[in-house]
Amino acid sequence: MKTYITYLLGGIATALLVALIVLNLGITKMSPKKAGEFTVNYIQENLAPDLDFTYKEAKKISGIYEVVFEVMGSEDKAYVTTDGKYLFFQPINMKPTQPQELPKTEKPKIDLFVMSYCPYGNQAEELLMPIVDLFGNKIDVELHYILYSNYASGYPEFCYDEGELYCSMHAIGELNQGVRELCVQKYQPNKFWDFVKAANDQATSNNIDDLWEDIAIGVDVDVDQVKNCFSNEIEDILANELSLTNVDYPVQEPKNHEGQETDNVAGSPTLIINGMFYDGSRSVGAYQEAICSAFKNIPDECDIKLNDDGTTPDSSCEI
Repeated sequence: MKTYITYLLGGIATALLVALIVLNLGITKMSPKKAGEFTVNYIQENLAPDLDFTYKEAKKISGIYEVVFEVMGSEDKAYVTTDGKYLFFQPINMKPTQPQELPKTEKPKIDLFVMSYCPYGNQAEELLMPIVDLFGNKIDVELHYILYSNYASGYPEFCYDEGELYCSMHAIGELNQGVRELCVQKYQPNKFWDFVKAANDQATSNNIDDLWEDIAIGVDVDVDQVKNCFSNEIEDILANELSLTNVDYPVQEPKNHEGQETDNVAGSPTLIINGMFYDGSRSVGAYQEAICSAFKNIPDECDIKLNDDGTTPDSSCEI
């Protein structure tokens, strides 16, 4: 995942990829809040004066303070010693955590984060479709749509709003279709996967705004209901999707996340199972096996082997 700190490191990182800056505050010890606020102010004034930073919180971990702040519409982190003297950005975990098992629940929660016209996201959607058909209401599956802030040329080509908080990688048509699909998922769930598949097959991000109504009618989606949802709920929907992509989720395999135990969603597709990043391969069989491992009591459907055309490329749409 590329964050603001990743880009900052490109200019100030040492050979160990750890940016270490002497703050020279001259205080023996600071509270987490005071250290956090001071750190964010220091970063803004000395390293990125053209950007707006907002301090969120700070907490002590392993003898240092982890400082959480918001910049460019996303949360990021920095680290500072408790005396407020040394600042660094990318700690190296010398005792890496081991791969984690997916949490188990009675009814696994499956969240697939995509962009509506990312080809790799569309592949993941279609891998998940036979699994949804097989398990039915024994699993809780939702699609979510990845948004960026201040992306590309901004409003109106890529962003919904002039403030450029809600933007999509493959232009505004992709963002609009993501909202429509969420409206169908919410109000017409029995038509949802048919609508997604038809939109994937029959349109692109460049022409979906012109074609979506005919596509929806073709799979018996109530077009007026989608329009009403889109008009009245779009800002709430976009705010919710952006907030979900900024959540720090525990990860299954830390080595896939630069050694970090948590990560937020950046690339399409990202599969979250029971609140944890799934870090396995992409195929119908792999997805089914992972979901089955997330049941407290494994259902009979796990004994049924679905048709599997093999593993899809481990690529993603990501800035």
